[in-house]
Amino acid sequence: MKVSIDMGSTQNGGPATLNLEELLATRLLVQGNSGSGKSHLLRRLVEQSASWVQQAILDPEGDFVTLAEKFGHVVVDASAHSEGALQRIAARVREHRVSVVVNLEGLDVELQMRHAAAFLGGLFDADRDFWYPMLVVVDEAQMFAPAAAGEVSDEARKVSLGAMTNLMCRGRKRGLAGVIATQRLAKLAKNVAAEASNFLMGRTFLDIDMARAADLLGMERRQAEMFRDLERGHFIALGPALSRRPLPLRIGSVETTGRTGSPKLTPLPSTAPEDARDLILAPGEPEPLVRPSVRKPMPPPPQNMDILFQLAQSRPVLSAPPEEVEEQGPEVDREPLLDDILRKILEDQEAAFRSVAVLYQDFLVRCRIHKVPGAPLDLAAFKRRLSAARAGVRNETADGPEWEQATVLAAGLPEDIQGVFLLIARAAIEKAPCPSDAELARAVGSRSNGRARRLLSYMDQRGFVVTRNDRGGNRIIALPGLGWETAPGDPNAADDPAAPQGGDLFDVA
Repeated sequence: MKVSIDMGSTQNGGPATLNLEELLATRLLVQGNSGSGKSHLLRRLVEQSASWVQQAILDPEGDFVTLAEKFGHVVVDASAHSEGALQRIAARVREHRVSVVVNLEGLDVELQMRHAAAFLGGLFDADRDFWYPMLVVVDEAQMFAPAAAGEVSDEARKVSLGAMTNLMCRGRKRGLAGVIATQRLAKLAKNVAAEASNFLMGRTFLDIDMARAADLLGMERRQAEMFRDLERGHFIALGPALSRRPLPLRIGSVETTGRTGSPKLTPLPSTAPEDARDLILAPGEPEPLVRPSVRKPMPPPPQNMDILFQLAQSRPVLSAPPEEVEEQGPEVDREPLLDDILRKILEDQEAAFRSVAVLYQDFLVRCRIHKVPGAPLDLAAFKRRLSAARAGVRNETADGPEWEQATVLAAGLPEDIQGVFLLIARAAIEKAPCPSDAELARAVGSRSNGRARRLLSYMDQRGFVVTRNDRGGNRIIALPGLGWETAPGDPNAADDPAAPQGGDLFDVA
């Protein structure tokens, strides 16, 4: 079934239509300077397609929340939820096929990037059974996929750019169609912009942006000047869902309005100059008296001869005096301290879903607070210790030769998969039931059971594990390289049996 969306009118007065099914397969990039009508275009597209396809809108300015009353979108206030909660919300959005507006207003830029990345990650990691077609609209995309480093941390930029790249590069097979809008193409990461096959280019003034817009539309450089002459709401369209040749069009009207419209001139209030002066210069509450601090005069700088005398008198201390060595206490065993710090970090339920880099920084800070002696662990040693902790290894198991064999064999896998293999190995050593999909997903910091199954297939293809089912449908995983296997276990069991099941769609408590 072909569904055509009315976007407005062409230069000749005919209808400007957009093939929705083609858009879902080829994605869309909208570019235009501030005031060119990008938000109006996105609103028109969302309103016209609301009854045909599920939608998710990342709204950094809270401008699209007005869609809720007219079209039934659920508004998710990102400032009221953690990153892990947004991932769970995104999974439920895909499962129940609910259109949402993620309102990022009220967060600073770095938190907006982190929360947007968490939500996009939840959409991307949804189970294969819920890969329904979905339109993902991202306004001000240059904020979430910047071309260069800015004032935010490198980690926030990395996770946000990775989520946007997944959306535009790998989202199609998962039913996700990215629609991104940006003020400047030069500020948008090229690997994100290059994945769009449909373009709507609005008014642009800078030469570098006009040149990139002309290149994307297949126009000659001398034709790029036309982008300066476009009026508000006028765009040049190109792409399989729009037109095979550059087509000027004008975006039609919308049914809803944003909370922040264009500034309009209003007459100034008629206030007498005397009254205006009283309003502006009215005395406020008396401020507390602050006594100025008295600085002591700085001593005069030493003369050159004094400095030379001090250097001549100084002697480097090569070793501690014998009496000091005798007074030092016994050497502290730091291994229990490191294990205790790591255990406290992992007691937080959200720790399993944080990146290794964040956990490593937290670990180093706690080591300094507790004054752990010796050089700090490097990242590689921390990853090995973290994998063992996530696998839930007991002390007696970790001290045995079997666990050492398992860690040696796990070294042949990528670092992000080693935790899954060690979790299976621990269950095999202790003759425990086979871990469920939820437990395996948690070991790699994911809430997607589908990802756990894909990792098992990956290890099965490379001969690290062999999976089979018993007569009751329970799963048994064998480790051919070690000659062990787990006890039967339910692959569909919940990660936390005490956790409530079902409930409200957005109940993330």
